[in-house]
Amino acid sequence: MFNVIVMKLNLTTGIVPSLNVSAGLLGFFFVRMWTAAVERMGFLCHPFTRQENTIIQTCVVSAYGIAFSGGFGSYLFGMSDKIAKQATEAKDANNIKDPHLGWMIGFLFLVSFIGLFALVPLRKIMIVDYKLTYPSGTATAYLINGFHTPEGAKLAKKQVKTLGKYFMFSFFWGFFQWFYTAGDECGFKNFPTLGLEAYNNRFFFDFSPTYVGVGMICPYIVNVSVLLGGILSWGVMWPLIAKKKGSWYLASVDDSSLHGLQAYMVFISIALILGDGLYNFIKVLIRTIAGFISMVQQNSKGMLPVSDNGSSMSATEALSFDDERRTEIFLRDQVPKSVAYGGYVVVAAISIGTLPQIFPQLKWYYILVAYVVAPVLAFCNAYGSGLTDWSLASTYGKLAIFVFGAWAGLSHGGVLVGLAACGVMMSIVSTASDLMQDFKTGYLTLASPRSMFVSQVIGTGMGCVIGPCVFWLFYKAFGDIGESGTEYPAPYAIVYRNMAILGVDGFGSLPENCLTLCYIFFAAAIAINLARDLTPHRVSRFIPLPMAMAIPFYIGSYFAIDMFLGSMILFVWERLNKAKADAFGPAVASGLICGDGIWTLPQSILALAKVQPPICMKFLSRSTNAKVDSFLGLS
Repeated sequence: MFNVIVMKLNLTTGIVPSLNVSAGLLGFFFVRMWTAAVERMGFLCHPFTRQENTIIQTCVVSAYGIAFSGGFGSYLFGMSDKIAKQATEAKDANNIKDPHLGWMIGFLFLVSFIGLFALVPLRKIMIVDYKLTYPSGTATAYLINGFHTPEGAKLAKKQVKTLGKYFMFSFFWGFFQWFYTAGDECGFKNFPTLGLEAYNNRFFFDFSPTYVGVGMICPYIVNVSVLLGGILSWGVMWPLIAKKKGSWYLASVDDSSLHGLQAYMVFISIALILGDGLYNFIKVLIRTIAGFISMVQQNSKGMLPVSDNGSSMSATEALSFDDERRTEIFLRDQVPKSVAYGGYVVVAAISIGTLPQIFPQLKWYYILVAYVVAPVLAFCNAYGSGLTDWSLASTYGKLAIFVFGAWAGLSHGGVLVGLAACGVMMSIVSTASDLMQDFKTGYLTLASPRSMFVSQVIGTGMGCVIGPCVFWLFYKAFGDIGESGTEYPAPYAIVYRNMAILGVDGFGSLPENCLTLCYIFFAAAIAINLARDLTPHRVSRFIPLPMAMAIPFYIGSYFAIDMFLGSMILFVWERLNKAKADAFGPAVASGLICGDGIWTLPQSILALAKVQPPICMKFLSRSTNAKVDSFLGLS
């Protein structure tokens, strides 16, 4: 279920909120329901524990995490011929690899597991000795611990009931909308709620429960930033640049070409993303190094505490009984170091020998260098994530695109090499960071680290099969997937491919003034981030996020309006009854996201079975409608 939801989010806007709360809540509900039923039949008398809830949560999150880190909406799909046709160059066979179920599953199995072994030997240092926060992991642990109290269990039942109610509403609303989508630009998703001129500039409310729910989960500043980005791009910049047609770029070029208006949309958004990513990479790296040095200095011996069985660092303060108990359990059920080191070496050796069979352009020494560097980057990302809750996996992936793409060169398949190397690096760094978040959850819920590691391995294996299968279903069911302006435009696929082209070929093919605007927005992203960090919190909380602003630059503002509506619903709800909004807001949002996401599954099956909707609901201007009536002889 979560794979389908994440895949839909990947292929529509690329915004994927944390679904850990939903996974924990549904895991609790389904297993409590199952154990209650089995208990009534007299087969079971053991209670459902928080440790079991943690293991289920770990498995589910690692399984659907592959749907995101697997690059189905970014680097993996960016290799395809369909995306290559929309790019400026590198359309030769040497730089294209179309999706196929077999090689996608094989590729994910080769690159997804290695991250699990990279940081296992350091789990004690990061969780017990350095006491890193890992805010998402900590929040998930408190959620699970809360479920397993009498009051928490009652609240969880109410939350699940609320989730189920909005799930059914969202699912049947998606079903109802389907009846009116019999042709191009038909249905509620194309309702010109703000007028036809605004609709032509992609400003409209598209009646999507998914992004109303996403707006209720995302922080207010994210939703406002996305809306501001949409207004700046589609409301101001693109109409002004479109007037330069024939001056800045050839009048004969179609707007959807990357030699025309589309180039400004794609490359200015890339500049914002890279500026924001570079700034946060340097900031988190500095904080990581500073925090690491201060932790080492606190150690009386001035040495890293690498023992897994011995005592932890000499503590400056006495441990509470709870912390002593957690530490005892966390250190008791260990993953042997030999398994971690041996697993990393074995999986790396298999990958180095096998990946060039999938991508002949990706030489074995590229992969060897990636695997030598990856543990260091994985540590930086996991440590930074522990301090800030900010995973920079996609930033490391983009770095790999430029480094390995430029190393290979365009004539040697550099675009494909860059995208494949991005997948290798992003999978390792992302999986290692997620594992540490899960270890923090397990530490706080007294779950066995060994059981969690095994659960993560099982979940990752499931994700390596389920993720490609779900993507393949979308790919086969919707023929226009990946095309701008369609239901599933996969915006980051073209962005990642053009990053790879930039890495191997430079900026020579960009239209006039595009590069200048890219420099301006790159600098603006850094300046905005500096302003956010240097101003007091009462001011900085109103300064927008450049990364969020960049998202609608390419695909339009329709989902920004949905998300903004979701945030406004939550804002009003909190003003009316904050306690109820805090308790049930995530459940309502999860229900809206899950119901609409799951409707995609029967919708794709209907499309594969060639079952067409019966009605086309389309909106026309008065003059166009008069022409249609005249043509049909109705007037």
